[in-house]
Amino acid sequence: MKRERSDIVGVVLAGGLSRRMGGGDKGLLDVAGKPMLTRVVERLTPQVSCIVINANGPPERFAGYGLPVVADPIDGFAGPLAGVLAGMRWTREAMPSATAIATVSSDAPFIPLDLVARLAQAVGDRTNAIAIAKSEGHLHPVIGLWPVALADDLEAALADGVRKVLNWTDRHGTVPVAFEAVTIGTAAIDPFFNANTPDELATATRLLSEGRS
Repeated sequence: MKRERSDIVGVVLAGGLSRRMGGGDKGLLDVAGKPMLTRVVERLTPQVSCIVINANGPPERFAGYGLPVVADPIDGFAGPLAGVLAGMRWTREAMPSATAIATVSSDAPFIPLDLVARLAQAVGDRTNAIAIAKSEGHLHPVIGLWPVALADDLEAALADGVRKVLNWTDRHGTVPVAFEAVTIGTAAIDPFFNANTPDELATATRLLSEGRS
């Protein structure tokens, strides 16, 4: 089954605790004149049918985006799989014709503009396989393409205490999809560089500022 853009909902995972950034919503931090989340949304929007934000706490802080905000469906900050499940559940109710969700993190401002198409191509007709992005020899478990049909299975796994992403995806077939470096200004950068710390935030700001010059 070939998945088209209209079949896929984009989910921005913004539900983490951001401990290394000092807490708060790191996606709302400024990077070269724009919040990181804005940069992520701008890059993901052309690739999917619509976007939903997964975040816990008061949703009003994201009101300026005009996007649905869904919280983790289980308590206790259960990690990215809870955000994936939130996206799946929202999609089932609001976009029943969609067959998959594409997840990205709110702190990855350089995600490729062909991310979703390449993930979908790699999965092909493997109905329950889960494509996970890979770069520089490392998998990025929060950036992937997930069949909505697996929502009940994922909910059961979370109830059983599964928290590590690959422990669950490997049950259904993890498909690594390798991406090359992207050029920002004059630098070759990991496309899934994420700003988890103040130093990394400063690096992202410098790269984007240099890219404009």
